[in-house]
Amino acid sequence: MLRGFTHQLNTTQLNPGDVQLEVQSVTLSFGGVTALLNVSLSLHQSEILAVIGPNGAGKTSLLNCISGLYHPQQGHIVYHTGDGKQHDITRLRPHQIARLGIARSFQNIELFRHMTVLNNLMAGAHIHMHTGLLPSLLYWGPAEREQIEFRRFVEDIIDLLEIEAIREKPVGELPYGLQKRVEMGRALAMKPAVLLLDEPMAGMNTEEKEDMARFILDVNEEHGVTIVLIEHDMGVVMDISDRIVVLNFGQKIGEGTPDEVRQNPRVIQAYLGEDQSAFTRK
Repeated sequence: MLRGFTHQLNTTQLNPGDVQLEVQSVTLSFGGVTALLNVSLSLHQSEILAVIGPNGAGKTSLLNCISGLYHPQQGHIVYHTGDGKQHDITRLRPHQIARLGIARSFQNIELFRHMTVLNNLMAGAHIHMHTGLLPSLLYWGPAEREQIEFRRFVEDIIDLLEIEAIREKPVGELPYGLQKRVEMGRALAMKPAVLLLDEPMAGMNTEEKEDMARFILDVNEEHGVTIVLIEHDMGVVMDISDRIVVLNFGQKIGEGTPDEVRQNPRVIQAYLGEDQSAFTRK
């Protein structure tokens, strides 16, 4: 059982179904190109929300706005914590948003390839360490105790993701599917209340997708982490998502349960086509 997933600011837990994150009329442009146009959505505690759409629809741009990599020209992003506070994170930097309890993985793997799996996960945990640089380097007193506690937490993640056998291997030597698993582990090491997953199953075979879907469900159902998922495999999306938001050319064209989205004519026309087999697991 993982300890400490709920971020320290959540002194009083949000209840399942409570609004945890609000994207309010967000517009993001790069020169003459509009990546997002007046996009609004709400994320609820303990749900899995999938964001789907064709290439270039604005999905990753949305995650980049939530995580602080991009700052929209218009609109607001508000994060609710269990202490009753609302945090406008629209202009915060990525490390500030991460400390509030929002972590993410990337479409293109962003690991330290020459470091071991264990050290990559410890690097993710480091954002919440409170001891200064000198005590950490000398590894004494509070720094030692803090390192030990975070090491225990990281070992729990290694067990959860079933990567014990590769814990001491350099990440760059691992197959792609295992690297994606480690990337998710590093995001989990940041103790998120909200986890943003950008195509966590891209490039995986069927067995690897099955494993990753199981890990995502475990993190959500057993540990209460709210998840925003970008994924192109519609079978996976329909199987594990509670709700789905559909983007097309930077605009939201649909939202609802998997069954509602499956029957939405605008979604079928814009993205899924008339072939309903797109909704089945590949």
